[in-house]
Amino acid sequence: MAEDFQLAVCAETVFADRPVPERLERLTAAGFLVEIWDWTKHDIAALARSGATFSSMTGYVMGTLADEAGADELLRTAALSIPVARELNCPRLNLHGTGLDGRGLPVVPSEATTPAMWAKAIDTLKRIADLGEREGVAFVLENLNTAVDHPGVPFARAADTIALVEAVDRASLRLNLDLYHAQIGEGNLIELCRRALPWIGEIQVADVPGRHEPGTGEIHYPAIARALKVMGYGGVVGFEGWPDGDDERALERFRSAFTL
Repeated sequence: MAEDFQLAVCAETVFADRPVPERLERLTAAGFLVEIWDWTKHDIAALARSGATFSSMTGYVMGTLADEAGADELLRTAALSIPVARELNCPRLNLHGTGLDGRGLPVVPSEATTPAMWAKAIDTLKRIADLGEREGVAFVLENLNTAVDHPGVPFARAADTIALVEAVDRASLRLNLDLYHAQIGEGNLIELCRRALPWIGEIQVADVPGRHEPGTGEIHYPAIARALKVMGYGGVVGFEGWPDGDDERALERFRSAFTL
């Protein structure tokens, strides 16, 4: 039976006691696509030799959306990320409202998002879309939450990222719709998916609270999976969370939640 979704797992958060190449080997053997974060922290040649099929990676090293110097740095490091994505045959390069430090905190925190910041963010994302079109790659903009994991990040809500991607309206810029973050920040996930559907490049999931695998918290992911199928979404769903105990059990819980 054909799978309804393409399932991916973030290699940064599972099998954490194992070297990254072994994580990739295990995930590939289990039939999952693979996601990674900051490519500068990896041996890219080793990742390319692993045989893994990559789904997404962080598509910049430094920079921000809403100020001039930060935007230039975002474009510069996004351009540096593209050859890495090509070497890994990775189709999506992930972006955030601002660069994040090692603890997930914004390098340029924001108490409020002003109209000028919105205008600058749209301009920056248009430049990102131009870069993606020239280079034949797709960037995806991820929503985050500010209540638990990423306080001070501008353009964090899914409503914000949808508005930005819709304003740019280019095939080279899409959404990475993270339902873990959206549950904390907004809720109403099925309607959110429906609203975001024309712009989705990828969906990421984990349960709330704890950011563990589906089935450990309050989100009823099988219902979301059924709704996504009815909507006609058959793209990537990625588990980006930390197993609640046993890694293998976590992967099977994830697979089960999205197997209809």
